[in-house]
Amino acid sequence: MNLFGDKTKKKASMNGKQEHRTVQGEIRSFEYILIRKSVKNLNMRIKPNGEIHVSANRLVPVKYIDKFVLSHEQTLIRTLDKYEKIRANNLQPLQYISGEKVRYLGEELHLFVEAAPVEGVDKIGQFLFLRVRDTEDFKRKERVMKKWLSGMQVEVFLTICKETYPLFKPYGVKYPLIKIRSMKSRWGSCQPQKGIITLNSNMIAAPREAIEYVVLHEFAHFIHPNHSKDFYGLVETLMPDWKQRKAMLKGIEL
Repeated sequence: MNLFGDKTKKKASMNGKQEHRTVQGEIRSFEYILIRKSVKNLNMRIKPNGEIHVSANRLVPVKYIDKFVLSHEQTLIRTLDKYEKIRANNLQPLQYISGEKVRYLGEELHLFVEAAPVEGVDKIGQFLFLRVRDTEDFKRKERVMKKWLSGMQVEVFLTICKETYPLFKPYGVKYPLIKIRSMKSRWGSCQPQKGIITLNSNMIAAPREAIEYVVLHEFAHFIHPNHSKDFYGLVETLMPDWKQRKAMLKGIEL
């Protein structure tokens, strides 16, 4: 088995029929691309962009292939996390200068920094105006921007939570305590016994539809505190396009 795909010479799409599949492991779920081709053995490659490619003979049942993928869960997690760190390190952090782009609710906003006696941030169309007393003071610019983003996280996330809650109230779910903080490995978490949902602050960069999916996903854990078929059945019923919304999170830095 070849776990590392950076040496692949040909695109898999040229070799056979593709199928996108999702499997749920003990720790996290994995999306992989199944490629049917004339091979004797199962082969799995993890590409630097985070894609998992599995090639298999057309006669091999998908259930067997799913089990094959899950049998390498720890290796998948370790390799995917490594590639994710590499991609993150290649991203240049904001310097808070005019012309930079800031990701906000799925958009790439153009940053414009200007001197002003009253500090703050304003979003006008596709522009984000950062106003500070001293445009050369990096710490001041960073502080003003983070304060604005923090306020937007609270406003957007809580609004979505309040919009989502009526779907779960008939199930006897009490409105939870919503916490927002930076997390390294997940977009959200739920503590059913404590009545707490925690949302990743970095999710403010994602489209609103994707945030709505994460919120609904966490609320669903109050009814099914696992990732069973019943859990995904509930999510499917309440949000039929959840897979498309989840896909929108790809490329967003945790």
